[in-house]
Amino acid sequence: MLNASCLIRDEVPDDIYAIGSLVERAFANHPHSQQTEHIIVRELRAAGQLILPAVAVLDGKIIGYATFSPVRLKPAHEGWYGLGPVAVDPAHQGVGFGSMLITSALERLKGGGARGCVVLGEPRFYGRFGFVQEPNLTLEGVPPEYFMGQAFIGSVPKASVSYHAAFSASV
Repeated sequence: MLNASCLIRDEVPDDIYAIGSLVERAFANHPHSQQTEHIIVRELRAAGQLILPAVAVLDGKIIGYATFSPVRLKPAHEGWYGLGPVAVDPAHQGVGFGSMLITSALERLKGGGARGCVVLGEPRFYGRFGFVQEPNLTLEGVPPEYFMGQAFIGSVPKASVSYHAAFSASV
């Protein structure tokens, strides 16, 4: 059951170690992960590419994290972002903290004038937030059913998408 005392707030510098540890734990046993998400976050932060990084705090402890980064569309379309990594501490998964983080993050992204967002993940989960498999958007090397998007302004362009180089991180 979701605890109403959970606070969602912007990441601050003092959170960086806790975020890295949380993201690493959250993906440690994930079957579709290469366990590099904590490295991706670190490299995106170093490159100044984290957009709206937020944490979920419960009883003074960071239990969740969500962020965006700019994505490139070819042909060029500005204002598109990729959601992720999104992580929830394993002890708090499955009760709604991730959904709360994603809903808040998407509202902030839309409010900031973003044109759209893409995500790579489980369709049944991300479909709850308006993400759908968009035939016009492609990500090379990924089964299309796991790559989804949504337009906030206008329509979904016909384009190939690429993420920041940090997403090619290895352990």
